[in-house]
Amino acid sequence: MTRFAGRCAVVTGAASGIGLETARRFAAEGARVALVDRDGDAVSRACAELAGDGHHAIVMDVTDEAGWAGLAETIDKSWGQLDILVNNAGTAPFRAIVDTTLDQWRDTIGVNLDSTFLGTRAMLPLLARSGRGAIVNVSSIRGIIGGVDISAYCAAKGGVRMFTKATALECAALGNGVRANSVHPGLIATPLAAAALADPEAAARRMAALPLGRAGEPGDVAAAILFAASDEAAYMTGAELVIDGGTIAQ
Repeated sequence: MTRFAGRCAVVTGAASGIGLETARRFAAEGARVALVDRDGDAVSRACAELAGDGHHAIVMDVTDEAGWAGLAETIDKSWGQLDILVNNAGTAPFRAIVDTTLDQWRDTIGVNLDSTFLGTRAMLPLLARSGRGAIVNVSSIRGIIGGVDISAYCAAKGGVRMFTKATALECAALGNGVRANSVHPGLIATPLAAAALADPEAAARRMAALPLGRAGEPGDVAAAILFAASDEAAYMTGAELVIDGGTIAQ
């Protein structure tokens, strides 16, 4: 498949889970991909596995403002273009509100929400130059509905949801050709969800509560991300794609 032939994409949190599967699929469909992650060994291995060539493994903390500026410069010099930005990096610590320190709160907001702003701001000039730029922000169903012991994550992902809509409207008003959409996964079998699925009894209860009776796979979300980034979604901006096995339909 060559749906993304000639296009270049940045994917954050690309060393594992949804980010890794998304990077694999972009590469398999012809794109050059910059995989961004703070785990240098893992992101280097992931990059080496991709189909095609011209990919980059970028070791970076997505909350680092200077790092984003440097990445934009690197991409401009190396590729001379950017067509797709996937802000996927995230963290989801489980803590009661009264047990959450301000530093823990800020860390969760930083990795999930601040990084989305920093990446968007840094990459918008390159995406606008493309003429068909697409931003896909990975939020969560917890950006739409609440959850217990996960308040900081809910706040961050709700922020990602609304930031995406604001970005979509701003880009439309500017007429720069950039679209922005968000995806909202439910329970997906990724390393991030490992804690929620570690206890067999708790995992069984979680599955029983899902209308489809199972956790999703990273590929379920990656497919939605690729659709939102493609020309097939050319008239879609500011939209939310929910991939949750029916959870919020209940």
